[in-house]
Amino acid sequence: MGRRVGISCKVYHGDVFLGEAEAFPISNNNSSSSKGQGLPFPNSNEIRIDHLAPPSERCPPLSVLQTISPFAVRCKVQAKSLSELSLLHRLYLSCFQERKSAVVVIGNEELHLVAMPSKVEKVSCFWCCSVQTGLYASCLGMLNLRCLAIVFDLDETLIVANTMKSFEDRIEALSRRIDGENDPIRVSGMSAELKRYIEDKDLLKQYIEMDTVSEGGRSISAQNEEVPPVPGIQEKIVRPIIRLPERNIVLTRINPENRDTSVIVRLRPAWEDLRSYLTAKGRRRFEVYVCTMAERDYALEMWRLLDPDAHLISSKQLVDRVVCVKSGKNFHVDLNSVCVFISVGDSLTRTHHACSKSHGLKKSLQHVFQDSVCHPRMAMVIDDRLQVWDDKDQPRVHVVPPFTPYYAPQAEMANAVPVLCVARNVACNVRGGFFKEFDENLLQKIYEVNYENEIVDLPTAPDVSDYLISEDVNSAQNNNREAPIVEGMTGSEAEHRMNRPVNISDERQTKPQTLSNRSSPDDEMLIDQPFASNRNLCNESGQSNLLAPSMFISVLQEIGRRCDSKVDFRFINRSSKDLQYSVEVLFSSEKIGIGMGRTMKEAQSQAAENALRNLARDYVSFIAPVTGGVDTETTKHPCGNENGFLKENYSSQDESAKKEDLPVTSTSENSK
Repeated sequence: MGRRVGISCKVYHGDVFLGEAEAFPISNNNSSSSKGQGLPFPNSNEIRIDHLAPPSERCPPLSVLQTISPFAVRCKVQAKSLSELSLLHRLYLSCFQERKSAVVVIGNEELHLVAMPSKVEKVSCFWCCSVQTGLYASCLGMLNLRCLAIVFDLDETLIVANTMKSFEDRIEALSRRIDGENDPIRVSGMSAELKRYIEDKDLLKQYIEMDTVSEGGRSISAQNEEVPPVPGIQEKIVRPIIRLPERNIVLTRINPENRDTSVIVRLRPAWEDLRSYLTAKGRRRFEVYVCTMAERDYALEMWRLLDPDAHLISSKQLVDRVVCVKSGKNFHVDLNSVCVFISVGDSLTRTHHACSKSHGLKKSLQHVFQDSVCHPRMAMVIDDRLQVWDDKDQPRVHVVPPFTPYYAPQAEMANAVPVLCVARNVACNVRGGFFKEFDENLLQKIYEVNYENEIVDLPTAPDVSDYLISEDVNSAQNNNREAPIVEGMTGSEAEHRMNRPVNISDERQTKPQTLSNRSSPDDEMLIDQPFASNRNLCNESGQSNLLAPSMFISVLQEIGRRCDSKVDFRFINRSSKDLQYSVEVLFSSEKIGIGMGRTMKEAQSQAAENALRNLARDYVSFIAPVTGGVDTETTKHPCGNENGFLKENYSSQDESAKKEDLPVTSTSENSK
């Protein structure tokens, strides 16, 4: 077969002529048309390099490009000259040895010339790959540091905030419902909730009137905290702040000159654990972003309370990383209050209609990363609602139950692992799985790719969604006849007092009789709730519940953490067409389980479940001689009348002495 003839072109770096080359267009496999057969360069006879991409410590350019712009090879380029002294060959050697690429910039697109090894050609060879401008450099830095992005929602995910206005609305609505309720059990529950609202309202009233609150027999005065300026958004201001860390409460004033903008904020328990993980030992595991439907000044202050030392997001990054959006779902504009009312599901949220960076109907990672700072494949989201996100981003959302400190104050601590610790474990597991796949699969196969390979020979890159089991937990709530009142206000109430009361009588339906019967928006934490996946678990009464597949992984990771043992998931070669993925579980380097599935997540979950069963059998065998025998049914089912491994998680306080057994007996709370 004769040698292919390409399109002759001259290669420049700026105005410096490097040499002549031949370019070979690659057809668009996604289209049957003949378009796209030409070269991607503005002048088909010229390749003008703008700059060289940063060198990489460990990631060859093709691995980065395949991760953030899969299979986007536009053409192949090879030098005409065999001379090793040519400038083009020197460029090739520099790029190949230093793991960098030569970049041609065309508007919002970058074309990266990637130096490729060749089994046939004796000349310098390149693949030309397309990517959005700026994205390569940002993601290269993250991949080198083994860092992903994490996006947080604020209201009812990390905090619940209320003004006097929102308290009045909720107290009025709850009082009406108590008056119309005949069931004494429900009346008792709603009365307790009402009392908690009134107590916090009284606390807020003291703060508004005197900048002082009485707490536990002592008087606590506000301390002035200087808020650094946010360029172009907010000048330097001083706010009177009262912090009650033992109760996870902060009182603040959005506009220090207007006492009506005073807010009482309840921080979700275990936030410090999650924050510490994100900043542990000065090593950045995640780049942090906030995406909220709240008003900007309010959002900035809420985030400052969560990250007072600006360790997660520096003050210079706030303007880009705290992203405010507004929903386009069922809204109307009240010009008097300059506020948008948004009806989403059973809840009512409010957000300022003049919020900056606000366009689009839903939250989206593309919007959060609109400045090409990260690719959505490398990002996960922590939010209490799934449907507010674009469909394509929903697989990357870890849904947590809404934070309800007034309706269910003990819910956060009712489980062995708090909600935000589960989120921490999920984030850890996602990051570990992503980079394990990146290192052990993508990188290894990229090193085997040569200039002569076809584009289809490129390996599939990891995606955060591969390691995150996303479930629309709100659908479970919608099946309930009852749901709690929305507990906090968002955005606009902190800066604009509403001219008319908000009608929240329809915000929720009737309340559950007990907390244990309430559908949880996060199936990974509230283990006594009905689950939305396909694993069976028995509750304490022996009734069958369903266990989310991610829970097996979570619990196994937590057992390893508490036993100071490393848990690894090793992806092994694909087997048949029906079961493409196989996963082994290693516990301190010892294989304890294996699983297979059509997807990586399915195989990993099955492997974790089998590993837990094996650990259970080992544990039963170990304690049988001591206890005089153990009910062997617990080895057959991870449930039973005593909840199987979950027994200690529901034990009364007098069983606290058994906590030493928890690392090998708890099987349903954690997600790492």
